[in-house]
Amino acid sequence: MRKVVSGLFVSLDGVAQSPNEWQFAFDEEMGAVLGKTLETADTILLGRATFTEWAGYWPTVTDGEDAGFAKWINDSPKYVVSSTLDSVEDWANSTLIKGDLAAAIEKLKAGEGKDITVAGSPTLVRSLLEQDLLDELVLLIHPVVAGEGRKKLFADDATLKKLELVSAQPTSSGVIIATYRPTR
Repeated sequence: MRKVVSGLFVSLDGVAQSPNEWQFAFDEEMGAVLGKTLETADTILLGRATFTEWAGYWPTVTDGEDAGFAKWINDSPKYVVSSTLDSVEDWANSTLIKGDLAAAIEKLKAGEGKDITVAGSPTLVRSLLEQDLLDELVLLIHPVVAGEGRKKLFADDATLKKLELVSAQPTSSGVIIATYRPTR
């Protein structure tokens, strides 16, 4: 059965919103982790906000250092979880998921293919974790306090959820790549 895996950039104070505003370094080790995602996943889950931001950008990237990722994400099947969008047809290979998230995820996991990756979408990651639909959470923890009212990965009133540490690797820029699995 396929796994649902999320990889997120987070700050020391738990901020996952807008990493482009506080992520100061991108090193070789982080690149290797993200490269592994391209090899091990062939389906992408997106929340509404990430889809809306990325649908206007990634289809326009055809060259440069991001061209490989752009081709991968543009060619891969994308499933967009939203209760407010009516259509996702403006980005090729996108399908809208409305309604029962658990049923949709179980159907995807039972299908053929590689892993399913959650791209960005911290709100979706929270929902998947709360509903026991996330199999692995990879956090790239940056040694920075992002602050300034940005959204954190988990709200202060989040329900208790136990995870087990699978691996932790410091990188040359001081980022810690921590992989967790929910205990079930």
